[in-house]
Amino acid sequence: MAELTLYEAVGGMPFFEALVGAFYDGVAADPEFLAIYPTPNDLGPARRRLTLFLAQYWGGPTTYSEERGHPRLRLRHMPFAIGDAERDRWLFHMRTAIDTVDPPQPVRLALLDYFTMAADAMRNTA
Repeated sequence: MAELTLYEAVGGMPFFEALVGAFYDGVAADPEFLAIYPTPNDLGPARRRLTLFLAQYWGGPTTYSEERGHPRLRLRHMPFAIGDAERDRWLFHMRTAIDTVDPPQPVRLALLDYFTMAADAMRNTA
């Protein structure tokens, strides 16, 4: 019997839509952090891209790559100054979003491990 992907284990796209929705709700309510976004008045495209990326990363449809090519996360984030403070604020909002959607413990741990690693990798300033 094949092992379930995390995407399948959480019920598919609705989980990632809820997770990313909760994340961006937090970002939208944080004016200082929101200011680093290129279009702070319209987070819709960012919500969609992150939802598609995460769904694909965790075993869902490949829509993100079909629309945008290889993720190249570090390269795509280079135009933005991301230091420890920005990483920490991003992780704060993502951890809060995880708490909001309240996945089972193994999923929570997998998400936290991935997001911590990814946020660390996006830093590009001292």
